[in-house]
Amino acid sequence: MKSCHPREDNLGQSHQTVTLTVAQAIVRYLAVQYIEIEGAKTRLCGGGFGIFGHGNVTCLGEALFDHKDVLPLYRGQNEQGMGFAAAAYAKAHLRRRFMFCTASAGPGTANLLTAAALAHANRLPMLMLCGDTFITRLPDPVLQQLEHFDDPTLGLNDAFKPVTRYWDRITHPAQIIQSLPAALNTMLDPADCGPAFVGLPQDVQGWAYDYPLSFFADRVHRIRRQAPDIDEITDAAAVLSNAKCPMIIAGGGVQYSGAVSKLTAFAETHNIPVVETIAGRANMLNDHPLNMGPIGVTGSDSANAIAEQADVILAVGTRLQDFTTGSWTAFAHDAKIIGLNVARHDAAKHMSMTVIGDAKLAMTALGDALDAYKAPSDWTISAQEKRAKWNDYVSKNTRIGNGPASYAQAIGVVNALCDPRDRVVAAAGGLPAEVTANWRTLDIGTVDVEFGFSCMGYEIAGGWGARIAQSEKEPDKDTIVFTGDGSYLLMNSDIYSSVLTQKKMIVLVLDNGGFAVINKLQNNTGNESFNNLIADTPTATLQVGVDFEAHARSLGALSETVETPADLADAFARAKSADRTYVICMKVDAYEGWTTEGHTWWEVGTPGISDNTKVTAAHTEIESARSRQRKGV
Repeated sequence: MKSCHPREDNLGQSHQTVTLTVAQAIVRYLAVQYIEIEGAKTRLCGGGFGIFGHGNVTCLGEALFDHKDVLPLYRGQNEQGMGFAAAAYAKAHLRRRFMFCTASAGPGTANLLTAAALAHANRLPMLMLCGDTFITRLPDPVLQQLEHFDDPTLGLNDAFKPVTRYWDRITHPAQIIQSLPAALNTMLDPADCGPAFVGLPQDVQGWAYDYPLSFFADRVHRIRRQAPDIDEITDAAAVLSNAKCPMIIAGGGVQYSGAVSKLTAFAETHNIPVVETIAGRANMLNDHPLNMGPIGVTGSDSANAIAEQADVILAVGTRLQDFTTGSWTAFAHDAKIIGLNVARHDAAKHMSMTVIGDAKLAMTALGDALDAYKAPSDWTISAQEKRAKWNDYVSKNTRIGNGPASYAQAIGVVNALCDPRDRVVAAAGGLPAEVTANWRTLDIGTVDVEFGFSCMGYEIAGGWGARIAQSEKEPDKDTIVFTGDGSYLLMNSDIYSSVLTQKKMIVLVLDNGGFAVINKLQNNTGNESFNNLIADTPTATLQVGVDFEAHARSLGALSETVETPADLADAFARAKSADRTYVICMKVDAYEGWTTEGHTWWEVGTPGISDNTKVTAAHTEIESARSRQRKGV
């Protein structure tokens, strides 16, 4: 029985307490956490995703039922998909709101490992409340328990330590008074943001405790803005003010800081060309005169060309992943890099000059220190000429009829017909590269290309989470998911979730007969096609196509199959007007139609010796580019 009662401490002062189970206290605490966003107070936790089992249904399930109106619980079909949805939700809310995921002890919790790794790689907040084995050990070994003979404290949940920013196992009811605020503070920290894991032993979940009533008082959080060090600003300004060919790399952190307008104003004031990372796509509109396109392995000729020539590179809010740096071949060896980032670890990469602080505050301070500096006009004009050539290439690449049906043509069709505020979601395989290179940004913050963990299966589940977030802000807009047949087969059940919850998505399933982009990598390194395309899988002795349209219909979605990109345009219009999730299927060529321009070198391991002369030749060619790789200076 829950009860409130006063008690006196040893100084005779009265304190109100309330008796709750651990599970009840956790849920009650989450329900009273708020965040201030643009002057408005909103609930910090948007709810959760849950699949119940014996490890979380009896206690945590009971507590969540009592709060189902303020913390809606979305029933997932697969725990991994729940985690992807939570990550996409957080990304759509610019890390200012989060969802929790609850899973049962054992395989249910294990299914969250991949999603936790994705959230960790992408620096996204997600709270996991997962069942654990009994602290008393009296019933050991229990159902789904992993026994370690030399360490009885070690269990499955310990596997989450490498893929979370915060990890705890609750062994006493009082511990959540410290643990929950610590978890939330980690998830809201701009520099340390990432997933938090709280293991909840099945017995402890139900233990009652007299909690201080003050623990459940409304709390309003604000995202910390760290001011930069004035000496770092001075040093960076001195370097940048002498630049002849400066460039800005705009990463995902620009959006998380709310610094998009500041970045644009900074670039305009100082006439500096801007390139975007994959996570930073949609930092600038496609037609902005200083937007030189995406950089790196999936980038543009224009961005990569100026990156090779730049003498000073201001890297804002990016972790400088290898797809951005071309495995560190994209820049001149003597180029100076200024790492402007709230996270020290990211700011200091490759011996960059650091400006550690919030992007919005730091760019304001750096702009003031630069005073009247402007990049030479001939440098910026040259960059714009390169961008104009890239625009011509993209127009040709995405044009209907430019060769067999391709990812690029499908992207062009959707890009031409979607609303500027529609949200695009893609991940893994060939589509993130094609979307990054060919998508023309129509509005700020409308692109989610998950390439931090490059995780197959994110697309549809992430689309569901993104749509939940979108429905809270812009319910009249659409979430558009690009997925290949490989990712669809890996994880598609959240089509059903979206139908059940009336969170409509438009899903494009582009079928190229297998894992075609890895087949392309296989061929480009001299190897024969093997085990990637269904047609080249020796153990696939019966060649059977998948009826994606029928499958999507069986999950409750509307669906149709089109033959050509021209037909796709009409189907997309029907999908826009539909009242529920709509799946459009189209075959694309596995070998032709790829975006062939704009790629930097990317380091992959290739055989140093081989009986296949094509493999040997490819190895030699790939290794020849290694001389361009920066060694950290």
